[in-house]
Amino acid sequence: MKKKLCLILLLGLFGVQTVMANDADTAGIKKALETLSPGSKPDSITPSSIPGLYEVVVGADVLYVTKNGRYLLHGDMLDLQTKKNLTEDKRTAGRLKLVNAIGEDKMIVFAPKKVKHMVTVFTDIDCAYCRKMQKEMVDLNRAGIKVRYVLYPRAGLDSDSYQKAVSVWCTKDRNAALTKAMVTGDVERKNCANPVQEHMALADKVGVSGTPTLVLEDGTAVPGYVPASRLVALLEGAGRDKAN
Repeated sequence: MKKKLCLILLLGLFGVQTVMANDADTAGIKKALETLSPGSKPDSITPSSIPGLYEVVVGADVLYVTKNGRYLLHGDMLDLQTKKNLTEDKRTAGRLKLVNAIGEDKMIVFAPKKVKHMVTVFTDIDCAYCRKMQKEMVDLNRAGIKVRYVLYPRAGLDSDSYQKAVSVWCTKDRNAALTKAMVTGDVERKNCANPVQEHMALADKVGVSGTPTLVLEDGTAVPGYVPASRLVALLEGAGRDKAN
């Protein structure tokens, strides 16, 4: 919903710019956006690789607008010479920035003694494939993979899944509580100050549509369950690509 709202606001923004003055310089865009939605600001507004077209980054979303503010493009920009998806590069960077900004103190982290790789997982206690992934935690940690869980009860705020997520967070040993909940589906009901709604808002900004959704250490998003052996290969591959 928030992602859609950002898009609607930006669409409105560009319409206002056309009426106000055919000038889409960055200062003008920021001013109009602040008028439309106080406190909402794009992460960056820069000239794109196409002359006359500006790139507007909002979290993990990327939009393009013509200099005169009349036309907006929402899609991928490809460089046919380098065969690179320029838009996905920006989405990846935005996704990683959003995920890291929340901080590990607001996550449930399963870490090995020696960390080789890291993955952030949007998980739901009542998701069968999330439970399957949790059952492989010993193998993942043994392979040197640190797993950072973000709680995303897909059924919403008034659901049993949401209360289970809150209860797990409010338990003294969150790791043990999450593991038990994943195995049995049950957790002792508890309440306390918790970041679960913040987790859900983050999932919306990142563009998560299902669970589990993995965000690799380079910002790449991988939807769905990935067996431990394949995840190790994915992370090793991402590391090599980053090194190269």
